[in-house]
Order: sequence, then C-alpha cells, then structure tokens
Amino acid sequence: MTLARALLASPTPAAREAEAELRRTHDFVAPEDADMIIALGGDGFMLQTLHAMLERRRIVPVYGMNRGTVGFLMNNWSADDLDARLSRARTLSVSPLVMDAVTIEGERVTLPAINEVSLLRETRQTAWIEVSVSGRVVLDELVCDGVLVATPAGSTAYNLSAHGPILPLGSSLQALTPISPFRPRRWRGAILADSARIGFRVLDPVKRPVSAVADQREVRDVASVEVAIDRATALKLMFDPEHALDDRITMEQFIS
Repeated sequence: MTLARALLASPTPAAREAEAELRRTHDFVAPEDADMIIALGGDGFMLQTLHAMLERRRIVPVYGMNRGTVGFLMNNWSADDLDARLSRARTLSVSPLVMDAVTIEGERVTLPAINEVSLLRETRQTAWIEVSVSGRVVLDELVCDGVLVATPAGSTAYNLSAHGPILPLGSSLQALTPISPFRPRRWRGAILADSARIGFRVLDPVKRPVSAVADQREVRDVASVEVAIDRATALKLMFDPEHALDDRITMEQFIS
C-alpha cells in the first residue's frame, strides 16, 4: 500500500522549481492527512518541518531532498525514481531536547530543540554561568561567551564549530560544549549520558544578560535553564542507503 505523501518546499527558487517538477508527476495530500512528508530545501527547512510536526503533535517520517546549501540532513535531489527511493530508504529515529527556561521576570518558557540548546551572552560582557548535571553542581562559575547542549544529530552543527565532539547516532549521549570559555581555561566540555539533566544558572543576569536559544527560537534575559533529552518523542528521518545520516556523522570525523 502506498503511503499518503505531503510535499513541502522552502521558498527558494530551487526548491519551488523542484516542487513544481514533482507535482507534475506525483499526487500529494495536505500535511495533516499525510503518512509521510517529502521536504525540499536545506537543513534549516528540515528543522522547520520537524518543529511544525512537534507543534501539531502528529509525527510522521520525513524524507528530505537538498535544494539548499549544505543539506546535511537531506538526501541528494532527483525527481527520478522517487517511489523506488522511498521504498529503499532507511528510517532513523532522533529524540529532541527540551529546554525549560525561566527569565529574570519569572516567565517560564518550554521549547523543543532538535540540534542544540545554546546560552549566549547578550552584550559585550562575558556570561557567568553555574553548570549542574542531574542536580549536582559541576562548575561553580563558567566565564564564557556561551555554552550549548547538542544531540547526536546536532553534534555536527553549531557544536562542531564550537570545537565540540561529534556524537554517533544511537550513542545515547549528549554534548555539553563551552563557547569561547575564559574560565576555566582548560575546560573543553563534557560528553554526558542522554539521561542527564543539564542545568544552567546565570550568576549575574542583570549586568551580564544571557539569552537561551532552542535551535532558532530565542528567549532573552534568562535566569536559569534546564535541558534534557525527550526520550518519549522520536522524530523519524528517512535516508537513501548510500546517504544515511549515521554514516555521514561518522565520516565527519575524518574530514580535515
């Protein structure tokens, strides 16, 4: 039985042209009626598509084709043999992070993050942040431009550019990575089990304000943030066998 498919495209000319080509030869349904989604765009559009499913609370597999720039989360673009490619595709499950932030005004904001949650200084003043893991303070004072928590799927994104470790998919790990740390000078971060709950307390939130960003959604002037893997939620990404995400993540460790 053929699954009901929805087709979504980013607003770029390349994605719109690809969308028109596929619609000439295939039938698609509305996203809310679909058993799977085909997404045309780049990594940013894939994240947007996944976040939209989380908001609707209806999760179906997503098969992306790259009509963007990097396309790390996407398959190669081709309008040919779509049915055969979908039948051969491997499905990988990715659990998102949940960020629970409290602002200095007492507002509480909870957001999901598929790649990472990052805390970033808002001004020229460095951030002073206390770091805890599962309720235990592990750093009394991290002086830095910021700090982030990344999933295995997101470990090759902002985390990698901040010199964090690449985590294999299925490793049940998360990366805790400082961004331009000043004190402690030699602390490079940590690799933690995905069961760990990571807490951040901003030590001087008025003089040294900090924002918290869950993927692309920002909460400004935070006083504290807690981050944990949402193991009850599984996003499903589909990949061609020759372009599986776990293989790509592995090979990133050998790129100079």
